[in-house]
Amino acid sequence: MKNRLRVLRAEREWSQQDLADRLDVSRQSVNAIETGKYDPSLPLAFKIADIFELAIEEIFLRDVVEQAAK
Repeated sequence: MKNRLRVLRAEREWSQQDLADRLDVSRQSVNAIETGKYDPSLPLAFKIADIFELAIEEIFLRDVVEQAAK
């Protein structure tokens, strides 16, 4: 799943570790989410959305292939 996490984090001048600390996850988890190697659980996605004060849909984007299948 594509996401805007890296951009949103950079806008706030947060490191991956800064965001990881706010989410109570490892820096490696933040990196894996940003690079699309790991999709966060729904509770974690809501926590991310809350931290950035955005809707989940404004952070996590559907892949083009996924949209074409529908």
